[in-house]
Amino acid sequence: MTGANTLFPLVVNGAQVRRRGKTLIGPVDLRLDGQGTTIVIGPNGSGKTSLLKMLHGILRLGQGQISWGCPMAEAQRRQAFVFQTPVMMRRSVVENIAYPLRLNRVPRKVALAEAEIWAERIGLGDALQRPAVLLSGGEQQKLALARALICKPQLLFLDEPCASLDGRATREIEEILTEAAAAGTRLIMSTHNMGQAQRLADEVLFVLHGQIAEFSAAEAFFARPHTEQGRAFLRGDIVE
Repeated sequence: MTGANTLFPLVVNGAQVRRRGKTLIGPVDLRLDGQGTTIVIGPNGSGKTSLLKMLHGILRLGQGQISWGCPMAEAQRRQAFVFQTPVMMRRSVVENIAYPLRLNRVPRKVALAEAEIWAERIGLGDALQRPAVLLSGGEQQKLALARALICKPQLLFLDEPCASLDGRATREIEEILTEAAAAGTRLIMSTHNMGQAQRLADEVLFVLHGQIAEFSAAEAFFARPHTEQGRAFLRGDIVE
């Protein structure tokens, strides 16, 4: 997408989210353009999830501004979010995957046909009619990815999608993400897995105490972070 209808750049000026008198994230100043994979890292409780939710619009700003290259309503339609623990509707696998298309008023037959294609792509082609709630954790996460990607979002947020998965499931998820990025979907993803971060990242956001402590190209960050906290984090030290 080009011209006035493009989703990017994403520009964040002094954005902050507070709840019950506590600052969850911010103030944040940030600019993201429309290509690549941004990996968000930081200690537990540093604000990674809050940052993703703030950018996506799930959390309401207490102050500051977030702007896109198109109107906000249109920007939100072009995004999707995959949570750490995916939500499965009490429907079949194929109906779960087709659900976003049905919300967009795609005819049922067309939506189910497209969902079957996606089920094959993620290795669930033999489980189309299985209740989604009976899938394994890795299968549910792959289903959640297919459900997010079926509408071809320009931007996909992911909150530690492999946190509780084994190595095989993690590899399968990463393959889906790599294919999505190659097809043009912009990824912004949090992870606690530094190996995964190095495999997937084009750029790194290091979050600490609800603020962005570092933002740089992945190669530069992993070679030598600018901050002592970043260096300590990569060494595996406790960062407070």
